[in-house]
Amino acid sequence: MSARMLAAALTAVLLLAGCERPPMETVQRGYRGTGMEEVINPRLKAAALPKHAVPEALPAAPGDGPKASQVMQNVKVLGDLSVAEFTRTMLAITAWVAPNEGCAYCHNLQNLADDSKYQKVVARRMLEMNRQVNSGWTQHVAGTGVTCWTCHRGQHVPEPVWFKDASKTGSFAGNLAGQNAPAKSVAYASLPNEPFSALLLDKASIRVNATAALPGPQHGASIASTEKTYGLMMHFSQSLGVNCTYCHNSQNFGSWQGSSPQRVKAWHGIQMVRSLNNEYLVPLTNQFPAARLGPGGDVAKVNCSTCHQGVFKPLYGAPMAQSYPALSPSAP
Repeated sequence: MSARMLAAALTAVLLLAGCERPPMETVQRGYRGTGMEEVINPRLKAAALPKHAVPEALPAAPGDGPKASQVMQNVKVLGDLSVAEFTRTMLAITAWVAPNEGCAYCHNLQNLADDSKYQKVVARRMLEMNRQVNSGWTQHVAGTGVTCWTCHRGQHVPEPVWFKDASKTGSFAGNLAGQNAPAKSVAYASLPNEPFSALLLDKASIRVNATAALPGPQHGASIASTEKTYGLMMHFSQSLGVNCTYCHNSQNFGSWQGSSPQRVKAWHGIQMVRSLNNEYLVPLTNQFPAARLGPGGDVAKVNCSTCHQGVFKPLYGAPMAQSYPALSPSAP
């Protein structure tokens, strides 16, 4: 084999190294002939199944008898449960978040009513957040709901969280603004790798696509804001394991009429994430020790990956929350 042929063969191998081998599975998600489909690699899906496995639910507990708030002290969130159901819920949360440390991770075992541990203060607020998601954001989670396991998966802190980019400072040479620094958060694209502060914490406009040909200055979307939007879209795709046409009709990305129902779900998800970050997580900043904060001193925050972790429905849609009614109150 000549050197030229060898070089060509090596080049072909390198070019194909980033591709996934067939066969693939496809599911139609929109109008015929538009390419609105979900592409699934069955081998990657099979390899990821253990990550999304749901632990077996604890045996049901009787709902009658005295309430937890009548028997125990300082029960501020789940006091309306029976003692048996309260205990069952606490055991489940322990297994989901601190399986090795047990109750001592959050509680002073000499006085369970004591609030001296920051973990207990944070956990109480996270319980309120979980209940709010299941009762107040049904436009996104529907009847499936979420539990602590959805995000934590046996860890004290969910693995997919984000912090503000503390290194985002300019110099005489300019400001890269997170570009050309590939990161998993935006599927290793050259786009800004921290679009979340502007779009999932603040309420900057995500919608940048024009609705008319040759848009002029009146359209109002800058190149910088457009790049952040596309970085966020890459994050959506990576977090859910789907492509753009899972939500959008590529004929007109800005049109809602031609989009799939999943786009409406995603819109509610964006509003939900903004609410959780601003109403629940950021206010807890001062409760955490410095070791739990980011490089810039900010608290860990959520994005789509925190729950979805690579699949279009967290835990592949397993209705885990239905086994734990304490996490799904009937009203916010």
